[in-house]
Amino acid sequence: MKKIATLLATAGVAIGLTAAVAMASTAHTASSHAVVSTRSTSLGTVLVGTNGRTLYTLSTDSKNKSTCSGGCATGWPPLTTVGAPKAKGSAKSKDLGTISRAHGVKQVTYNGHPVYEFAGDSAAGQTNGQDQFAFGGYWYAVSTSGSAVTKAPKKSTSGTSSSGW
Repeated sequence: MKKIATLLATAGVAIGLTAAVAMASTAHTASSHAVVSTRSTSLGTVLVGTNGRTLYTLSTDSKNKSTCSGGCATGWPPLTTVGAPKAKGSAKSKDLGTISRAHGVKQVTYNGHPVYEFAGDSAAGQTNGQDQFAFGGYWYAVSTSGSAVTKAPKKSTSGTSSSGW
C-alpha cells in the first residue's frame, strides 16, 4: 500500500510540474505587439517585457542570432511578438528589433541582442535568472543601454530573495 501511495504522489508531482511548464510556455506566446519597458530592481533599472518580468540575454548568443531553443526556450522563453515591438519607460524604440525563430515566430531583440524571460521569475521585478549558468552560457538581465548587467543583485531586506535559486 505504501508503494502505491508513493507512486501516486510521484505521479502527482510529475503532472504538476508538467502543467507548470506548460502554463509557463503558453504564458509566453507571441502577443500582437510586445512591449519592452523598464523597471527598478535589485540590479538597478533593467528592461522588462509586456508582463513586467525581467528580460535577460544569453552570453552565447551573437548579434541578431539566438542559440536558445528546445528545453532552453522552455526555461528561458523568448520574448516574442506578432507586430512591431513597442518601447515604454527608458527603453528606446530605435533599439528594438526582431529576429526570426522556427516556424516564422519573431523574437524581440534590443540593441541586436535576443531577449528572454526566465520561467523561475514568477512576478514582475524578480531577477532570479541573473548570473545563472544554463544551456552553455550565462544569463544576465539587460540594462537600458542594451548591455548585460553583470553585477550581483543587492541584498534584499524584505525577507525574500531575488538573487536566484
